[in-house]
Amino acid sequence: MRKKTKWYAAVMGLATTGALVLSSGGASGHGYTDLPISRQKLCQNGTVANCGSIQWEPQSVEGPKGFPAGGPADGQICNAGLSQFSQLSAPRTPSGSAWPATKVTGGQSYTFRWQFTAMHATTDFKYYVTKAGWNQNHNLARSDLNLTPFLTVPYNGQRPPSTLSHSGTLPSGLSGRHVIVAVWTIADTANAFYACSDVTF
Repeated sequence: MRKKTKWYAAVMGLATTGALVLSSGGASGHGYTDLPISRQKLCQNGTVANCGSIQWEPQSVEGPKGFPAGGPADGQICNAGLSQFSQLSAPRTPSGSAWPATKVTGGQSYTFRWQFTAMHATTDFKYYVTKAGWNQNHNLARSDLNLTPFLTVPYNGQRPPSTLSHSGTLPSGLSGRHVIVAVWTIADTANAFYACSDVTF
């Protein structure tokens, strides 16, 4: 009887694990930015090596919506609170080098681009940038960011095409290295997708 109970518990444990794997896979992701190129895309295309599982699923950086009042905890913003993607929040790449950065010009128009593998009903897209004098030596926190988005693109519940571009003016008065945090908020779930891009003004 004891053996049967153990066998049943083991089967139920495997079934539960399988359900968790299926549910996390099914919920996994659906979009990332490639202009300016995001950390997850740099890992996916091999520019940055040894990133772990994000290299196969750059579209999967999905966490709670409501940023900055809600959303991922400080130190986990770039990986949306997902421990398997923690490399994305580190201030340097897995090899210890600086994250490759896109050159941009403050006060100029810039075209941001998203790639989608699933087109969710969308509330909006918002873009945040680090403040002058931000702390580059730790995982990104809200205290490093200007918490007023410099660009908001309402989407009114529509579903985007597989590639979506929109333009906005980059903040002026910044110089040197910064991080842009792009947030794609989903209308009909409790989640949003996060993408961090390193830039040089």
